[in-house]
Amino acid sequence: MVFEPPQRLVRALDETAPDGGVDWLGKLPGAAREAVALRGLSVERVQVPGGRSSLVVLVRTADGTPAVLKLAPARARPLSERAALAHWNGLGAVRLMEPSSPDGALLLERLHPDVSVRSLPEAKALLEAAATLRRLWVEPPAGDAAHAFETVAERTGRQAEAMRSGAAASPEVAPLVSAALAAREELLAAPPEHRLLHGTFRQSKVLSAERMPWLAVGPDPVVGEHAFDLARLVRDRVEDLVAQPSGAATTRRRVKRLAESLEVDRERLRGWTLFRAVESGVRARRVGRDRDAELLLEFAGWL
Repeated sequence: MVFEPPQRLVRALDETAPDGGVDWLGKLPGAAREAVALRGLSVERVQVPGGRSSLVVLVRTADGTPAVLKLAPARARPLSERAALAHWNGLGAVRLMEPSSPDGALLLERLHPDVSVRSLPEAKALLEAAATLRRLWVEPPAGDAAHAFETVAERTGRQAEAMRSGAAASPEVAPLVSAALAAREELLAAPPEHRLLHGTFRQSKVLSAERMPWLAVGPDPVVGEHAFDLARLVRDRVEDLVAQPSGAATTRRRVKRLAESLEVDRERLRGWTLFRAVESGVRARRVGRDRDAELLLEFAGWL
């Protein structure tokens, strides 16, 4: 089989890692064939449109069990993803199907890749997504295993540097960047808990499953406070929020409702939502996704 990377993956790598992305994509077909042969898998198809950071292949194991083979470049931190999935051990998240990986690929249980909670009405989707996210908030592993994960302070520190550069290049976003950076400093001064977080949680990361109604996939795990994880969910379907005349009021109600339902401090959730929206907006502008940047920055202005 020809392992053709979906265009969504090609575009994303071109935006975020043009040199390393081209190199990894060039080696990808051979790496995929080797991973399939190593595990004795039969291939059904490449998942399309797939993700923005990995190749996802629908496969079957030697005994016919449906599974997913996932290959990602090192910059997507697949080792960290493996460590988090192993620690969750299927609680709220997709389950690993092999205890270790000789080549860095992930063999995962098969969910229903075309059915996410985004298929539900908005209020129901938020409720189901939030319930799934709550299951993932566990104590991080102790000892050497703890070093597999970044902290929120480390990840947002790198992002803050890029935001400052973006503000210097585009002075019109400087006030929002300043507000977001100030919020980050205040939030990091006294984090209320230290938990393993999904890191990039949103509705499209929650898929229909057999052993549970919904399970999370695709973590970029990080250790920190609950509000940081929940913040990305607040802006789900941002294009619909911005299109509403009452978008700003709806956003504030969403912050309140999610904070109350998951027992998260509302002001901390608002602060991390601001930071993450501005960071994403500045990054989108930097790589030429001007429409996405406009939506995210308008949303951030409501906070």
